[in-house]
Amino acid sequence: MKAYKAIILTIIISSFISLTATAQRNYTQEADDAFKLEQYNVSIDKYKKAYTKVKQNRAEKNRILFQIAEAYRLTNNTKNSEIAYKRAIKSNYFKQEPRVYLYLADALRVNQKYDEALDAYQKYLKLVPTDEKGLNGLASCKVATEWVNKPTRYEVTNMKRWNTRDNEWAPAFSDRKKYNELVYTTTGSGVTGKGEDAWTGSGFSDFFVVRQDRRGNWDSPQSFESELMLNTEVNEGEASFSENGNTIYFTRCGVEKKKKLGCLIYTSKKKGKGWDEAEIVSLGSEDYDYVHPAISGDELTIYFSSNIPNGLGEFDIWVAKRDKKTKPFDKPVNLGPNINTVGKEMFPTLRYDTALYFSSNARIGLGGFDIYKTVKVKDEWMPAQNMGSPVNSYGDDMSMVFYPDGERGFFSSNRKEGRGGDDIWSFVLPPLLYTITGTVRDDNTLQLLENVVIKMVGSDGTAVETKTNKKGLYKFDNKQVLPGVTYTLTVKKDKYFGEEGKISTVGMNANKDFVYDFKSRPIPKDPILLPEILYDLGRWELKEQYQDSLIDLIKTLEKNPTIVIELRSHTDSRNIKMTNDTLSQLRAQSVVDYLILRGIAAGRLVARGYGAKIPRTLIKETVAKYKDKFYTFPSGITLTDEYVKAIKNVDEREAAFSLNRRTEFSILRDDFVPMPKNDTLPISNVQIVNNPLENSIEYTIGTNGVQEIPCIINSVALKMAIDEKAKSTTISYDDAITFLQAGRISKNDFKENEKAIDKEGNIVEKSTLIIKSIKLGNSEINNVEAIIMKNMKVSLIIDKTDLNKFGTVTIDKEKKKITIN
Repeated sequence: MKAYKAIILTIIISSFISLTATAQRNYTQEADDAFKLEQYNVSIDKYKKAYTKVKQNRAEKNRILFQIAEAYRLTNNTKNSEIAYKRAIKSNYFKQEPRVYLYLADALRVNQKYDEALDAYQKYLKLVPTDEKGLNGLASCKVATEWVNKPTRYEVTNMKRWNTRDNEWAPAFSDRKKYNELVYTTTGSGVTGKGEDAWTGSGFSDFFVVRQDRRGNWDSPQSFESELMLNTEVNEGEASFSENGNTIYFTRCGVEKKKKLGCLIYTSKKKGKGWDEAEIVSLGSEDYDYVHPAISGDELTIYFSSNIPNGLGEFDIWVAKRDKKTKPFDKPVNLGPNINTVGKEMFPTLRYDTALYFSSNARIGLGGFDIYKTVKVKDEWMPAQNMGSPVNSYGDDMSMVFYPDGERGFFSSNRKEGRGGDDIWSFVLPPLLYTITGTVRDDNTLQLLENVVIKMVGSDGTAVETKTNKKGLYKFDNKQVLPGVTYTLTVKKDKYFGEEGKISTVGMNANKDFVYDFKSRPIPKDPILLPEILYDLGRWELKEQYQDSLIDLIKTLEKNPTIVIELRSHTDSRNIKMTNDTLSQLRAQSVVDYLILRGIAAGRLVARGYGAKIPRTLIKETVAKYKDKFYTFPSGITLTDEYVKAIKNVDEREAAFSLNRRTEFSILRDDFVPMPKNDTLPISNVQIVNNPLENSIEYTIGTNGVQEIPCIINSVALKMAIDEKAKSTTISYDDAITFLQAGRISKNDFKENEKAIDKEGNIVEKSTLIIKSIKLGNSEINNVEAIIMKNMKVSLIIDKTDLNKFGTVTIDKEKKKITIN
């Protein structure tokens, strides 16, 4: 009897064990099947039931824990995935699957647990040291707080009236002319599909729309389409519209209980007030997913995200093109590593067809999916740039679309500050506001100056003027001072030197009120001494090493384009072979010639040699050097012959003489009229005078056999020839038209006035130009009549009559030398 009972008990226990194992196998298989069909929400419940049935099989229990964590990850449930991954790690599952640390770290980072995330990334990288996701995740933890603490200037606002406790995402303008109709995707109430999506556990998605009235007010959300052509029982989303809004491209994901259907891109055209039945956009094998279309304005190029083979990661952004809208798209092309990574790149949107915005979960960023921007340069997409905080958050951010004017639009995000899951947010980049204010004072008295003209010229070509008020104040407001521009401020007032300053807003990312104060220097009545310029004894040539002494003078002349100056040269009183007057005149002229070569108009410069007539009066204590020794002379003395010759020390006496050898300038007037700024004629570095003492000029013979004599015509260095048999002086048409276009001459410089220029702006051949100035050597003639002729071999051919106006001209053909007496 006891044996019989034992047999019965054994049968019962065996049956129970068999039934338990079968039940465990059934739940596990069902969970695995649901997971493979991407029905992650369903698989979670089945895995949990299977886990309770597993008793002794530790390996299977650990695998189920990992699968639960994976299902939570793939439904974007970072809180529960964090808990599940930690359980899997506690059971040592990382030994067979190191990614458990990576996915835990990703969840911790989104959940803003950065210290824990850093630790998890480091543990993962010890197991897989070169993994790009792990390296970028680790870097993201290190920069996230810094980025949040240093946000961009974007301002974001939750569109609360549109958002629900469910999901709203992927906004798109359906009318790209008026931009007053926004279509987005939602799983909220009122969608067509009933029940629960086995993938996410939420409702099915449809298109909803909000419209803006003329006053700028948005109405309440409503279904975008009610005839079930677009909104169906399954998931639709991520719309992109043609330029005219009559064609839509979107994602549709099919649903079948025991089958994985995947997602494809569809298109439909408007039909009356409704839409045609949607058709699949063929982009490749339907064994893969094609999602999130972004269509170009002409509908010939489509960008999308897909997991088709030969990509760089899990989902990449691809592009496909076609020749006509009626034709299918060509084979897709991967956008490459400047955009795609080993992770997921999704939700592309276009702006002007030359800027692409997309989301990635494998680049250095703040949260799960961050929004990045890339621009196309010469048919190549540049490396993507993170849009920063607050556009990006610790959560998932995606689908950024812009209004056509300025930096404003909408995007979607599941950040915790929202109403539910994914929400629609607006963004705007407020304009940068800059002002420039300041005062202008007299540099000597520090008194504030009224009615000073301040001109502001921008690197963008803008120009505006203002004047100081009674308190010496000036201001340029934020409508005049713009971002990304460098401004030059110039100050002008009668009897004062012009002053100049620069202010730049290039690279500035914050509002700023600039302050720039000026001190204007009164134009002195007394001559201004130039820095030391030394000449060889009895010589006048300006040595190269002393040309730098004229830099400040050149800058002064450039900043004050209306002043005319006299260059005054002085010698000491000792006798030389030529007179001191002649030597000082030649030295003054050498400075003038150099200034002309540096682009200063000849009409602004007067050379004057004073010889030893005006001994120097020292306005301050002055030090002079002679034979490596320094000698000090007191302020207030005048270095007359009597004073200098009374100095007993010979070397000190030579130092005093050297102080009298000087070059200075004085302002004659400030009424010079500058040439127009379009005058870009070069000033050639030509030595016009070979020997100033005898006023001689060397010339050459050109390849055409014609003389090429250096001359200056209307302040431009050119070449001329002498023809004593010519009936009149002639000037090359090419040079004359160049003068005219550069503003060096005008219609009033022609004898025929307006009749010399035809309707097309060309000079009529054989018109007579009155040349203001022709300079040959040290000699100059003015108001010379010259006939305009084409096909000349030199710029000017001068006849005998005009040549004789220079004086007695001797031509030495053997030495190729012209002397004027």
